[in-house]
Amino acid sequence: MTETWNATAAGVLRLPSGRTVRGRALRRPLPDGPPPEYAVYLLGKPPPEVPWEATWLRWPDFRLPADPVRARHVLGAAWERAATERVELACGGGRGRTGTALACLAVLDGVPPDEAVGFVRRHYDRHAVETPWQRRYVRRFAASPSGTA
Repeated sequence: MTETWNATAAGVLRLPSGRTVRGRALRRPLPDGPPPEYAVYLLGKPPPEVPWEATWLRWPDFRLPADPVRARHVLGAAWERAATERVELACGGGRGRTGTALACLAVLDGVPPDEAVGFVRRHYDRHAVETPWQRRYVRRFAASPSGTA
């Protein structure tokens, strides 16, 4: 077992269970410190190669995941792995898609769906989750296998 993220490091969100997940903008340089062990890249096109295990979740900018059922599976796996590994979620700017995905992880961690966006905005980035449909996706994430019901 390796160490998870330092909860005070830049971009790290500490979930109520104690799991830590790092969100970041791919447009910015890799932060100092240890690299992720697993990453989920939320992009409209395939991400660049990285030396750690990564999953690409097709998610165009300002939109929702192209495959909501797969998104639920990938985010669930990221949440599980965050218990024992350094997991990173990232998109181009690190706010909209990343914030939405982090809010979904917060829901999986027990944060009520109606409070998850506020939780991420307080503890990760005050501008996280940028669009009304991203907020709606988070609210509906727990209710449906696809997050769209």
